[in-house]
Amino acid sequence: MADHPSFTITGPHDFRLADHDPSLKPKIDKLAAQARTAAAVGSIAERQAMMMAADHWAVLVVFQGMDASGKDGTIDRVFSGVNPAGVIVTSFKAPSSIERAHDFLWRIHQAVPPSGRLGVFNRSHYEDVLVPRIHADQIRLQHLPPELATGEIWKHRLEDIANFERMLTRQGVVVIKFLLNISREEQRARLLSRLDVPDKMWKFEPTDLSERGHWDRYMMAYEEAIRATATLHAPWHIIPADRKWFARMTVAEIVADRLEQLDLRLPQPDAQMRRAFGQARTALEKD
Repeated sequence: MADHPSFTITGPHDFRLADHDPSLKPKIDKLAAQARTAAAVGSIAERQAMMMAADHWAVLVVFQGMDASGKDGTIDRVFSGVNPAGVIVTSFKAPSSIERAHDFLWRIHQAVPPSGRLGVFNRSHYEDVLVPRIHADQIRLQHLPPELATGEIWKHRLEDIANFERMLTRQGVVVIKFLLNISREEQRARLLSRLDVPDKMWKFEPTDLSERGHWDRYMMAYEEAIRATATLHAPWHIIPADRKWFARMTVAEIVADRLEQLDLRLPQPDAQMRRAFGQARTALEKD
């Protein structure tokens, strides 16, 4: 697989989202990228089967991005080859009343994949340092004491997220985070296509337009979140998302590379198991 180091953020405090071009022109054409995507998808499927058999590691892949950035399509393509029994996809919407009555990571922790499984978050715990930050009424619904619901809450939540991800990695959960970085111009084109193409109309929601009006504030919130939570053990990958085919190839190769780094191996039977297998073979051959 190819390396994509320029997209990987491991903790620089001077990170600026403006330095990452959503419309980056790839040094590869679409057909070649699709071939590389297919190869990476095959590698992910092979490694996921080994991960299920070994039952030690878990992998959590987090996707964030503005509306129409391509999260659904990327997830569908990148994980198209995996065994459905070994993958758990969770799409986080607005918290329910029960979820709001608990800490903001309560519902997240319940969705973390168990050992041997691959988990995918379509939006994630980062929504709780993005949407309520833009819409102050959302934080007021979370049953917090007034003295805690101050401007400092965002700093505290980012610290909690960084600690949460550190804890997960220490428990054998590999955390891979992607921001599908789409330009405002490309988002406009994709939203218009949802209105123009009958098969895409169901995707359009009025909130897509209202949230677009907060674009600059969201970019600032994303920038601060990435600065605070990009680490060596749970890096961010800022993916140029204006070209869907390039974004999907890049995500697939990064996931495949990370799985290969785990040095997964199928469990080997010991002497006792081999004897049991021999007895089973004899019984089956006589059946």
